[in-house]
Amino acid sequence: MCRLAIVAVAVLGMPDLLRADFEAGAATIDITPPPGYAMWGYSSRKDKPAEGTRDTLHARALVLKSGEAKIALVGLDLGRAPTRESMKRIRGALKLEGISELFLVASHTHHGPVIEVDTWPKDKKPYVRELEEKLVSVIRKADAGRRPARYGIASAEVALNRNRQSKRKDAPVDRELSVLRVEDVDGKPIAHAVNFAAHPTMLPAELLQFSADYPGAMTKRVEAETGVPCLFLQGAAGDMSPNPPEGIRGPDEFGKKLGDTVLSLAKDIKMTGKGATLTTRREELSFKVMIDVKNAFVKAALERAFFPDLIAFFEREYADGVRPSLSVAMLDNAIGFVGVSGEFFCEHAINLKRRSRLPHLFVLGYCNDYHQYFPTIQAVSEGGYGTGLPVSVAEIGAGEKIMDRALIHLYQLRGLIP
Repeated sequence: MCRLAIVAVAVLGMPDLLRADFEAGAATIDITPPPGYAMWGYSSRKDKPAEGTRDTLHARALVLKSGEAKIALVGLDLGRAPTRESMKRIRGALKLEGISELFLVASHTHHGPVIEVDTWPKDKKPYVRELEEKLVSVIRKADAGRRPARYGIASAEVALNRNRQSKRKDAPVDRELSVLRVEDVDGKPIAHAVNFAAHPTMLPAELLQFSADYPGAMTKRVEAETGVPCLFLQGAAGDMSPNPPEGIRGPDEFGKKLGDTVLSLAKDIKMTGKGATLTTRREELSFKVMIDVKNAFVKAALERAFFPDLIAFFEREYADGVRPSLSVAMLDNAIGFVGVSGEFFCEHAINLKRRSRLPHLFVLGYCNDYHQYFPTIQAVSEGGYGTGLPVSVAEIGAGEKIMDRALIHLYQLRGLIP
């Protein structure tokens, strides 16, 4: 049975009270760990350390402000968003900045660092503590650089991803690529934010080097052309893989192709005026956990896929059930942002977009913590990776219940339901 517990709800004024000049600022920071730090992404690695860096990992922040409301969108070249405890520290450090809501969105690269274990390395300041400080720093820098701005958004259906789980002929695929462009009132770009769903698993597990995979190549291509940060905001990619066109190979070529598509969309975006309304909500939910990590037989099975420190983290995290985070924001009653802390299957996003009746909705997976897979009920009935233990640990139907809560918030923020 699902238990719902609203831990924080911030509706910062009704839409008609929040007409104000719209401000935005953006910044980027290097978050690459040192060589020798444990990698995350493939069970075959266990806790093998990275031997070096293939390409730099970044965090890119975009702060949007209207009236008293302010949100920070952050694209992370990481496998998962920071843990519950890290999120608490980050939110606490930013309390004085007046951030209404954070959306820390991991790209889900499988060549990023382990961030659940906050004691590595033991002989110096742990990387996770440095990561938290860097994320606070880049958000503060973006906030400090805010200036009067306007925005525009465009989206297109692109055949650049595929369903990797379902064998059905009508397997769902969320092909929407959305691009948010933010510029100052003189037309100078501030940042772009890209929402697209596909697993960044284009590099082999045997490569023991940190890499941002195809999202890194995509952002590099867009930034080279525009000169401003480009945030990759991963979608509901639990069952989505890249689908490179013929002749396109590897993450660098695929990322460049995706980047060219982003640039093509961005150049034709029509910008709105400088006024905007902004409202936010956040909720923590709780579901029955379907695995007993303390059980000796279960722990033995987990040890085939994970390593002791990570299993110990899971044991602590799921002691009180699966507690995913849900964050929602609404810009001008036209653009919604829904951040969920796990790997949601694409049909969750497709259905939420349809039911929300919004011109544009960014569904952000891997956002503000991580609680493994949330398959649809239909996907569970088919089976396949991501639909059961040990990687999907919440009760069946948890994903649908979370999407229902998101839908309620989207309607309430627009004043459409009580």
